[in-house]
Amino acid sequence: MTDKASRALTGTKEKTLLRVGEAAAVLSVSRWTIYRWVEEGRLRGTKIGKGSVRIFRDSITSLIEANQSDMAGAWQSAKHS
Repeated sequence: MTDKASRALTGTKEKTLLRVGEAAAVLSVSRWTIYRWVEEGRLRGTKIGKGSVRIFRDSITSLIEANQSDMAGAWQSAKHS
């Protein structure tokens, strides 16, 4: 996980569910990107009450880790080409 993302998640460590704005801040993307990623299945979210969306913290961690491993593989492939 990147240092920036790790620091951003530190303040939300006790929370299982993050608000869309909090998730967007952790990932340095817009709120609309978070909504789109939930619809695409890249992030797991749930509706609370009359439509408020919350994002599962562990899905953010999983997304970051998956992208790190994807980047590591791409970097290694580029180095050996």
